[in-house]
Amino acid sequence: MTAISGKIGITKRPGELGIHSMDSFNMTVPDLQVAEKFYKSFGLNVKEEGNGLGLYTFDSDRCWVSIDEGAKKKLNHLTFSVFEEDFLPLKKRVENDGIKLLDAPHGFDSAGIWFYDHNNVLIEVKVAPKRSPNEKSNFECLSVPAGQAAATTRSKAQTVEPIRLAHVLIFTTNVIKAIEFYHRILGLRLSDQSGDGICFMHGIHGSDHHLVAFAKSNAPGLHHCSWDVGSINEIGLGAMQMADNGYEKGWGLGRHVLGSNYFHYVRDPWGSYSEYSADIDYIPADKDWQSGDYLPEDSIYLWGPSIPKDFVHNYESD
Repeated sequence: MTAISGKIGITKRPGELGIHSMDSFNMTVPDLQVAEKFYKSFGLNVKEEGNGLGLYTFDSDRCWVSIDEGAKKKLNHLTFSVFEEDFLPLKKRVENDGIKLLDAPHGFDSAGIWFYDHNNVLIEVKVAPKRSPNEKSNFECLSVPAGQAAATTRSKAQTVEPIRLAHVLIFTTNVIKAIEFYHRILGLRLSDQSGDGICFMHGIHGSDHHLVAFAKSNAPGLHHCSWDVGSINEIGLGAMQMADNGYEKGWGLGRHVLGSNYFHYVRDPWGSYSEYSADIDYIPADKDWQSGDYLPEDSIYLWGPSIPKDFVHNYESD
């Protein structure tokens, strides 16, 4: 158990085996220049890496998303990370479950293990520093005293630059099987769900309400990647920043029920979304979260505009 003084508390749940972070993911898109423009507009540090792109935040030298060029947009694999002492025990768990270990995909130099999940989504598990936060992310709701102006002019508005990749939501053909697989193999725990339509899962060593979520569809695919910012104002500025760059389609501003985060989703050129998110619920390593099962009409959002009709359509399956 790792102890840190102050409000953070423990950062490793004793006696439990599981991943600590959703480290990164890889996808292909049909045009890297289109991807570069979209993610630069979103406020990410986009770097050319080999024949593809890497998505970084400006305060970190670690790649959150790698993008290759292909015939169509496609989620290729998810990478999860563990503490060093948990790697071999987790590898043994995978092998004892009868899951076949695979070689790393061509072009990926990896010391981790690779295997398919219940839905043939490729998974990597490797040893890496913890990327999930050890405490709830900072959230600002600032005002000013009477007699002062709180808002700046648009010409002086700050450029929104997300802090980190917060989570991903992927499509799956069976949400209940996703819950069972990711708990049994990776040690994730169910935070909340809405029947067999959607579920949210967190890491046992301290993480946001969800670091990965699953929505029902006829095939796997990426629905959205979510990026943490520090305030509702930054979410609004991010939405305007994207609209100014020609990306007006999306959903928001609103507030979710499950996870409680404020949000604005921007539709990318391939029919999935990037989300500006702030103030998501946090589950410390020394706390157990009581999961709930909620009706769809009572679980998606607390307030906000109506959901676009194709918001949960899986364009990767077309």
